[in-house]
Amino acid sequence: MVVSNRRKLMRRGVVAKVAKITKAAVFVFCVGLGVAGCTLDGRPRASAPVPATPRGKSPPPTALPMPPMVTAEQVGAASYGWTLLDGHRTNLADYRGQVVVLDFYATWCPPCREQVPHLIALQDRYGRQGLNIIGLNVGGEDDRPEVPGFVKEMGIRYALGDPEREFADLFLSDNTSIPQTYVFNREGQLVKRFIGYDNSMPAQLESVIRSALASNTE
Repeated sequence: MVVSNRRKLMRRGVVAKVAKITKAAVFVFCVGLGVAGCTLDGRPRASAPVPATPRGKSPPPTALPMPPMVTAEQVGAASYGWTLLDGHRTNLADYRGQVVVLDFYATWCPPCREQVPHLIALQDRYGRQGLNIIGLNVGGEDDRPEVPGFVKEMGIRYALGDPEREFADLFLSDNTSIPQTYVFNREGQLVKRFIGYDNSMPAQLESVIRSALASNTE
């Protein structure tokens, strides 16, 4: 019995070590290849800058159009939303008259982490002009407890929240690669969708934000 129990414990120890090594290897693989995004199951996405899209469509690199199933009107009218870290529930309608950037991320996703400093800089630069960047965690239940530490580690100064499942599904149903970044103008209309991250994205995102901030509500 003692020998049997020892063998079981040894096997568990080996399995635990393999799991840790595998997770670390995936992280290093993502960073090493400079992939543009990760999938929600924790696997690195292919190194190509443009993710595969359904029904054989060929969108341009990085900045992709909103999927046909989700229109700006549908998003603006949706009653779903997210809960901020302070416990306050909100949705897109609460930000009408301001420019909103929704960034779907996970703390374990290397490209998501790489994007954070740029989002911080944008919020600092344009916040007084009406920009609201909101990071929405879609890393799973195990990832939510990691968010407070993530905020401290990265020095995040923009809002973070936990999206309702229906809200996340609305945006990620056609492609689960992250990060995904959506820009809404002052009228609550979607003006740009970015899937993944590469070196060209910061400049593109800032350009879209500047254009959206320049628009006026009637």
